Amino acid sequence: QVQLVESGGGLVQPGGSLRLSCAASGSIFSIYDMGWYRQAPGNQRELVAAITIDGSTNYADSVKGRFTISRDNRKNTVYLGMNSLKPEDTAVYYCNADIQTPGTWVRGTYWGQGTQVTVSS
Repeated sequence: QVQLVESGGGLVQPGGSLRLSCAASGSIFSIYDMGWYRQAPGNQRELVAAITIDGSTNYADSVKGRFTISRDNRKNTVYLGMNSLKPEDTAVYYCNADIQTPGTWVRGTYWGQGTQVTVSS
């Protein structure tokens, strides 16, 4: 069994900063791509940022220059640093990971439960 647990969401004023964390635990052999998605009310879930096992990153145009994704492979954790937050960044943020479990070549996609980020004055 694999679990992804997010933390770090909350209420912040426009222009403020937050750092999200997502820790993977359980039966893990290797973690490949990791990423953050978000979903605002009435909208589809969208990719915010992604990072490969070797550290290559990819960002949505709307967050480039403001958000930074990173990972600590020793801790099976991915982070999302968010600066210069805007009201339109308000959403539930979900982490996502591509994980290989021990004893198999099968890789599965796992999701966290989501953490709310609200940007408002």
